[in-house]
Amino acid sequence: MNQTIQRFGYPATMIAEYRHWVVLLRPAQPTLGSLVLAAKSDAIAFAELSTAAFAELAAIISDIETALRAHVQYQKINYLMLMMADPNVHFHVIPRYEGERTAEGVSVPDKGWPKPPALGEAIELSADQIATLVRWLKQGWPKGS
Repeated sequence: MNQTIQRFGYPATMIAEYRHWVVLLRPAQPTLGSLVLAAKSDAIAFAELSTAAFAELAAIISDIETALRAHVQYQKINYLMLMMADPNVHFHVIPRYEGERTAEGVSVPDKGWPKPPALGEAIELSADQIATLVRWLKQGWPKGS
């Protein structure tokens, strides 16, 4: 796996693996259920991805939104492609909601609602919280992965 995937805690944070992508729990949670959707290739520009990687995105995004809708009951969802500190192609997937969501003993308010997500105010998860939330999200993950 590339350095960006490793930087986001792989393999401990892995929720789903696809042919060209992985879905990881974001170790710093600006909202509950925040994820990283990362390309497995070494591409550092979106246009460098293969046609197959682009094609696979439709099914993965469907899986992400199905799972997060069930688990978090988000009101909006943001896909952020920042790639400043972590060079390989990836998106931060941030479910958005008014107020706070709680699961498995972890409570996370959406401090940016209804404006852009407050990434700088994210809750840093412990290793135990990561393991618990990964299990929680995997339980209802669509079978597409």
